[in-house]
Amino acid sequence: MTGGAVAIDRSGLGEFLRRRRGVLQPEDVGLPRGQRRRTEGLRREEVAALCHMSSDYYARLERGDGPLPSEQMLASIAQGLHLTVDERDHLFRLAGHPPPARGAESEHVSPGLLRVLDRLHDTPAEIVTELGETLRQTPLGVALTGDLTALAGPERSIGFRWFSDPRVRSLYPEEDHGFLSRLWASGLREVVSRRGPRSRAARMAELLLERSAEFREVWARHEVGLRPAETKRFVHPEVGLLELSCQNLVDPSQSHSLLVYTAVPGSESHAKLALLSALAPRAAS
Repeated sequence: MTGGAVAIDRSGLGEFLRRRRGVLQPEDVGLPRGQRRRTEGLRREEVAALCHMSSDYYARLERGDGPLPSEQMLASIAQGLHLTVDERDHLFRLAGHPPPARGAESEHVSPGLLRVLDRLHDTPAEIVTELGETLRQTPLGVALTGDLTALAGPERSIGFRWFSDPRVRSLYPEEDHGFLSRLWASGLREVVSRRGPRSRAARMAELLLERSAEFREVWARHEVGLRPAETKRFVHPEVGLLELSCQNLVDPSQSHSLLVYTAVPGSESHAKLALLSALAPRAAS
């Protein structure tokens, strides 16, 4: 390989994509099966939609006559096909790209977490990184907090937005703001300690120290070990205050967490959550 050329195994890539598509069932990715389904596995158009690309583009990749896929496109395919990290790395190599980082720096969500998330149709839920970056949301999760997956840069982190964008705080009761400021600073300090002075977490702390007087004040306390309450309170612009229990399922290999929010049956928040579900398709579109 010379002159910066990228070696792509087109036939190998196409065969791998066809095999992975063939073993996935609609219910594996949160899709309805339908009564007259004859296709083994998923249809090409279904995979294309899951990967956020056109059906024609995906079909050409399977046929082996498509353009060289970018790293961003490959990452989207890996998530759409629910690949493991090893399978994702294999996909990248077939396409002539070095595999992305693993562990704390990785944004590739494990198939196990995705399978759980795909089944939470009637529940607010999200998959987040250790820096509070939302990677995936259920439709009801989008209805609760807005679409957080479209954000870019440091603003993807709820902790960063908390100190840099005053609009974020309107989603939480004012009396909780002081503790939440301490909580985000404490959590960021723990990640910096784990990942080191050259990590993304350390750079985020440096940016906030430059931009936010409040962050400088709570950071100077050097607090660690603060944990969120089991019941989280949200102030939704249309349904008002919701008190939701938060369950946390952790994938330690990727440093990702699946957060699931539920309300006590029969409570006022339970009724409001049912009302919010009517807004979910509109909010997620």
